[in-house]
Amino acid sequence: MSDLVANVVGTAAALCSITSFAPQMIKIWKEKDASAVSLKTYSLTVTCFVLWTIYGVLTEAWPITIANACALVMAAGVLAMKWRFSGAGRPG
Repeated sequence: MSDLVANVVGTAAALCSITSFAPQMIKIWKEKDASAVSLKTYSLTVTCFVLWTIYGVLTEAWPITIANACALVMAAGVLAMKWRFSGAGRPG
């Protein structure tokens, strides 16, 4: 039973990590404005997910690898929109 509980908790944690970026991505995409997003924070977040993904690969911990790779895609999406909608060429 403890393996089942651990897997349920791990799966819930992975889903929360991955989907936590969705509201920010949706907001940025709709408003075409990422001025409230911290470039330093998301750069660090993306770096962390890259390192966790590498760690998962090196240790063959596939749940860690997959969860962090998915979260990396989401965080990198926010970072990409930060650069895209950074205000370059926009009035004000």
